[in-house]
Amino acid sequence: MEKSKYFSDKYYDLWNSDVQAQIDADIEKNRKASGSWQLENIAPGSGVKAEQISHDFVFGAHIFNFDQLGDDEANAKYKELYGTLFNSATIAFYWKQLELEEGKPRFAAEYRDSAEFWNNCPNPKEQPHWRRPATDPVVDFCVKKGIRLHCHPLVWGNYRWMIPDWLISQIPLDELSKFNFARGEKSGILVSDAAKECHGGMTANEWADKYPEYTAKINTLMAKRIMEIALRYGDRIDSYDVVNESATDFGLGVQVPGERYCKSWYGPMPGDYTYRAFKIAESVIPGFAKLNINDYNMSDAYLNQTVDLLKRGCKIDIMGAQMHLFDPQVCLDIADGTSDRESPGMVYEKFNRLGKAGLPIHLSEITITAPNNDARGQEIQAVITRNLYRLWFSLAPMMGITWWNVVDDCGAPGEPAVSGLYSKKMAPKPAAEVLQDLINNQWKTRLDLTADGEGKVSFRGFKGKYRLSWCDRNGNAVEKIVHLQ
Repeated sequence: MEKSKYFSDKYYDLWNSDVQAQIDADIEKNRKASGSWQLENIAPGSGVKAEQISHDFVFGAHIFNFDQLGDDEANAKYKELYGTLFNSATIAFYWKQLELEEGKPRFAAEYRDSAEFWNNCPNPKEQPHWRRPATDPVVDFCVKKGIRLHCHPLVWGNYRWMIPDWLISQIPLDELSKFNFARGEKSGILVSDAAKECHGGMTANEWADKYPEYTAKINTLMAKRIMEIALRYGDRIDSYDVVNESATDFGLGVQVPGERYCKSWYGPMPGDYTYRAFKIAESVIPGFAKLNINDYNMSDAYLNQTVDLLKRGCKIDIMGAQMHLFDPQVCLDIADGTSDRESPGMVYEKFNRLGKAGLPIHLSEITITAPNNDARGQEIQAVITRNLYRLWFSLAPMMGITWWNVVDDCGAPGEPAVSGLYSKKMAPKPAAEVLQDLINNQWKTRLDLTADGEGKVSFRGFKGKYRLSWCDRNGNAVEKIVHLQ
């Protein structure tokens, strides 16, 4: 492996030749398959070309900035990535912005969702629907291009990013001040203290008895939202983050079976909301769609929660995991060797633990920052990206990796402006070139084959769909699409 002058020997001690060899061996073992096919009307010894045309492995990104880059050329380049670099798009279904007004979800596009609006918007980040485009146009775009669609999320307790303002305003007034404290707006507050303060020391049943109308409302609206999205998009969306970031509540012991209300650290939530969300989703979402649980909390609480839900009969197809290097200093420390964050040992330990649930794992949100976005920072981002993608791709339970903010300065407030793969004008950074090389070169199989005496071809390659092409005995060009899995 060629070493970068911006990385210390300590970094390369962690990512040494033995580690790299293990990664290569695991990629060969876990990401490839062998297959044999009979070809029609072909003479033995004829040449056959095998060209991989799609990956089974998910290489995704969120598509939150659809038509929002302020420039038609940049928008076109952004859209072109889906189907060339990315085969999966995570679509924003955040309740707060999808339903800015109660009972009026923003499925269909309005003028404020058009490229013309954003091209002429002087303050895009101040708009309530920034990074939250209307969902119909994005779904239609992905379906037309054959992109895998991932809904994110159906249920999430976060009151800053998810719960609509109109619903927050209906929280009983005598609880609202306590709730604001629990939203984390005061620094240094512990999660357990936040949950206790928010709910006034009452048990879940006491809270539900004191505020029956609001308890009924949040339970009803959660179910309604899941059903509404499923009925509109159920036959087109391939996978759903049914519940996002609920493991902390599970670890606190507040998701209690049978209770009407959950004393979530986020604030008021429906009783046993993760379990109920999965059961509702399973009842209305077509069986072919994958139902995911997703979290940043990689502790035993997340593993135990997932195992518990499976034992209780929930259909959970995929376990989502997040990895955000938001702080540029962390990336500098990794390069300097003063931090072992996301080292091979840490990655193996993390995913060996999550793998005990027995489910495929989707690395559903990743961020790798380019400190200062100068030449040094961009190379640091690229080297970390290359090594982590290779390691993640090699892991047996991993089924996909989804980059979060594709374009610089297009993240949520508080996220780094320099964590994109592309500049705001869609110029590729070195990390983008790394992914292009890995996904479309190193991890894509192209072979020249020879038909055997029975007119068969056999080969080993990366899992996915292939185009086999040859000339038959009459000299006609023939193609056949096969799936190596």
